[in-house]
Amino acid sequence: MANSYSFDIVSQVDMQEVDNAINQTLKEISQRYDFKGSKSTVELGKDEIKIISDDEFKLKSVIEILKSKFIKRGISPKALDFQKMEDSSLSTVRQTAKIVNGISKEKAKTIANEIKVSKIKVQTQILDDQLRVTGKNKDDLQAVIALLKGKDFDLELQFTNYR
Repeated sequence: MANSYSFDIVSQVDMQEVDNAINQTLKEISQRYDFKGSKSTVELGKDEIKIISDDEFKLKSVIEILKSKFIKRGISPKALDFQKMEDSSLSTVRQTAKIVNGISKEKAKTIANEIKVSKIKVQTQILDDQLRVTGKNKDDLQAVIALLKGKDFDLELQFTNYR
């Protein structure tokens, strides 16, 4: 292990940036003509975002605004896991978006399997909500990063602790 290298694969969301994106969304909603007199609002919970609007069409518009603000703040919209839309009180509709922070066990197994199938000479280790990739050759680690960037696992991956 003396001459081995490693890095961690994580999926983390900067909650301060999420808060900023929500504030920008609320500001845009308050300024847009098509939302005049609308009951549209976006609320940040502990690990979810509640989106409420007058009807399905306006709800979809609010979600699009929110996604665009996420992108502008450097957060992938993949960090949002939208739940089923439901009717709310006072003739409004509501949708909850869970904030995906960390890699689930199932996704971690999928990613580890993808690396294994590639036949790159590295070892993967699942640690709670992240993966550690270890190898004797830095080029192999670079190859794994390139491989994973080319795949879509429905979540934003970051590569940290490269040593």
